[in-house]
Amino acid sequence: MQTSGTEQQKLLNKTILVTGAGDGIGKQAALTYAAHGAEVILLGRTVKKLEQVYDEILKNGGPEPAIVPLDMSGATANHYRDMATTIDNQFKKLDGLLHNASLLGTLQPLVDISEEEFDQVMMVNVKSQFLMTKALIPVLKKAENASVIFTSSSVGQKGRAFWGTYSISKFATEGMMQVLADEYENSTLRFNCINPGATRTAMRTKAYPAENSDKLKTPLDIMPLYIELMSDDSLSTKGQTLMAQPK
Repeated sequence: MQTSGTEQQKLLNKTILVTGAGDGIGKQAALTYAAHGAEVILLGRTVKKLEQVYDEILKNGGPEPAIVPLDMSGATANHYRDMATTIDNQFKKLDGLLHNASLLGTLQPLVDISEEEFDQVMMVNVKSQFLMTKALIPVLKKAENASVIFTSSSVGQKGRAFWGTYSISKFATEGMMQVLADEYENSTLRFNCINPGATRTAMRTKAYPAENSDKLKTPLDIMPLYIELMSDDSLSTKGQTLMAQPK
């Protein structure tokens, strides 16, 4: 990713944790943040994918990233507290947190959703983000200005038939962000959501298998908003849900 000298300084000396950093939007966000000078902490469940992102960041001349292998579907509060302690000890602060990892679940009528699938999607999309954010807030407070970005969806603002569990989880995500934004309104922490829109990812292909993905924006195409919300350009932006692809 080519950037100007000024652009490369946007995230210099910032430490940013990206969940779901092994592929899709999370991978691109990690690469982009590193290209703009940030030390990136790569969190995901597949070590091989994280290692590939790690190698690509180094190949591109970015700061050496850190890897946190973690399966959010089974992680406990203790896992997140231990992670927060490690980040605090190693980096002394956390400037940014991108909650990117999500599960889609099966698109089906609500009455057909199994309790097991409902719990699994809610665990990754809602509870894990609650536990992780709660554990990391003390480390985020040590940064001069910290930004937490949640990932929303159009179905998290208006319910859609057959999107049951995913849609409900994204409504909860919006609510969590708004609660935190209100609680920390007068602090150095800011909380916002990004709705990436229709983007060329594996999750999008799973949801729309017949769609021509060549017509969709790539994760790289939507990165400007991800950079802006992590940089000091967005210090006054709080409690907002922003569209990465405005209509």
